[in-house]
Amino acid sequence: MDIFTREGQQGVRPPLPHILGMEVAGDVAAVGANVTGVAVGDRVLPPPSVPCGRCVSGAGAALPTSAPISRCWDAHATAATLSSWLVPNVNLLPIPPGLSYEQAAAIIVAFGTAWHMLVTRGQARPGETVLILAAGSVVGTAAIQVAKYLGCRVIATASSDAKLEKATELGADAIINYASERFDRRARRLTDGRGVDLVIEHVGTDTWQHSVAALAPMGRVVTCGSTTGRWGNTDLWSLFGKQISLLGSFGATHEELMTLLPLVVDGTLKPVIDRTFPLEQAADAHRYMADRQQFGKLVLTC
Repeated sequence: MDIFTREGQQGVRPPLPHILGMEVAGDVAAVGANVTGVAVGDRVLPPPSVPCGRCVSGAGAALPTSAPISRCWDAHATAATLSSWLVPNVNLLPIPPGLSYEQAAAIIVAFGTAWHMLVTRGQARPGETVLILAAGSVVGTAAIQVAKYLGCRVIATASSDAKLEKATELGADAIINYASERFDRRARRLTDGRGVDLVIEHVGTDTWQHSVAALAPMGRVVTCGSTTGRWGNTDLWSLFGKQISLLGSFGATHEELMTLLPLVVDGTLKPVIDRTFPLEQAADAHRYMADRQQFGKLVLTC
């Protein structure tokens, strides 16, 4: 999202001047007169977005209506600047004891997105086979862990053997190098021709057709992103013939985040941090990310 915002891609064009960054972990600097349950000095995680107040009933912070939500897109800032953030106290998440600020900052988007995709939208069940694209991405590293927690068999894809090795260490049961073979064909061979029950898709145009083709009858594709483009062709014969479902997923609710936080604390789910950069090297972090070198999160410290 930071690269999309900086380059004006995917329709992300905030008013200028603009400070990048969606996730932050820090301390409460001040509280309003009517605020309860939060005190100065509390270690907290502000949400990357604040509901506009007109969310669809029951969706919490996960599904806005046509009205835009207010995004906290200025996390790449000094402590002095961040102290001016105004966040409703009901949206704050406490940073559990034992978690560093770096670990905490790597939780919300990664695990919140993966949890909402797998649990809420995808309805993943124990024993199902889940195909997770781009295993080295933020969503990919979290989705592998959430899927294994749910008792699923995980097939992970990545573009390099080094990333696939790390995906295996995270718990992937089978791996596919999509740079050297069609991942949908390989996924069907790995399932004795049946196909997978669920695809975690966030790549977009380049992978969409193959994601649909990898599905078993009654399978589901859940998508939360479109890194390589917003449009994808769909084989309608497969859609109705195999009775598959195409599901969109956006963000996570406060309740979902509160559910998964204890799993991070007890070590069931582990934030994957590739590297940290000091804030003054933010441009280097962007280059590193744009070159797709990372496995997991990049974190800026100040």
